[in-house]
Amino acid sequence: MRIIFMGTPEFAVPSLKAIAANNEFKLILVVTGTDKPRRNKNAEPEPSPVKQAAISLGLPVYETDDVNSLEFAEIVAAERADVIVVAAFRILPSTVFEEAALGAVNLHASLLPAYRGAAPINWSIINGDRETGVTTFFLQKRVDTGNIILQENMTIDPAENATDLASRLSVLGACVVTDTLHLIASHQVVVSTQDEALVSKAPKLTRNNTRISWSQPVRNVNDFIRGLATKPTAWTTFNGKTMKIFKASPGAPFSEAALLSPGTVFVDNGKLYASCSDGWLEVLSLQLEGRKLMEAAEFLRGFRHDSQQQLFV
Repeated sequence: MRIIFMGTPEFAVPSLKAIAANNEFKLILVVTGTDKPRRNKNAEPEPSPVKQAAISLGLPVYETDDVNSLEFAEIVAAERADVIVVAAFRILPSTVFEEAALGAVNLHASLLPAYRGAAPINWSIINGDRETGVTTFFLQKRVDTGNIILQENMTIDPAENATDLASRLSVLGACVVTDTLHLIASHQVVVSTQDEALVSKAPKLTRNNTRISWSQPVRNVNDFIRGLATKPTAWTTFNGKTMKIFKASPGAPFSEAALLSPGTVFVDNGKLYASCSDGWLEVLSLQLEGRKLMEAAEFLRGFRHDSQQQLFV
């Protein structure tokens, strides 16, 4: 079975490797994004994780950031693929995905129709879910609405962040993708439609929707921080500067200080706390604008605290 694989980030790599390792499948082309700075905007351009993996496997690679171009549609059509597999790539036009003789399959990191959109892993943790999973479905014109082929569940560890969960889901996803391809190859696919009454959204993460609201309960704030770690990272402001918070934990100061206004910074017994609507959250690792990522203990060594007057806002 001739397969074109499309993906860019690390999440897609296990699926690419799993397909390449199976003798029943022939990977004829790997499509990914162009080289660009990936660690920070000032870094040198570097290949995507999928491109790096494809090169190591000796697979042909085509790079594009414009999936709507005529050139791209012509390249895909010329390959005469049986199946296109998409994992964490761009939204494809029908002129591209309809070129696959047996259909185009997307791997989505949620149990659809839950969390349609760009950031399903993040929003499932932010919303305090204790279970998630992966779904394969056939692409249709409306994003993330296609008929479901396979789904597998996974429990979310209360202590893991979005990066940790994405890594585990990527491995599960690779298994589901290969199982899906076997079903397609043997013409044994039985699809199910998505229940529109159960739809929820996972919108793109932006500066506006990643800011911490300290007026929320401790559990909600902690889930918010976990759901955005380690990228793009939840943020707040401190003394007029942006502060990213990478890790926190529900807790209370040793002195059991009375609950203060949400966002109030409190230092006790060498630990850094922030007040929420119903209790205290211990901040464990952070990065103040213009400085490196550090543990809270390191930050406190150079921190002058004026009780009840300094806030995260």
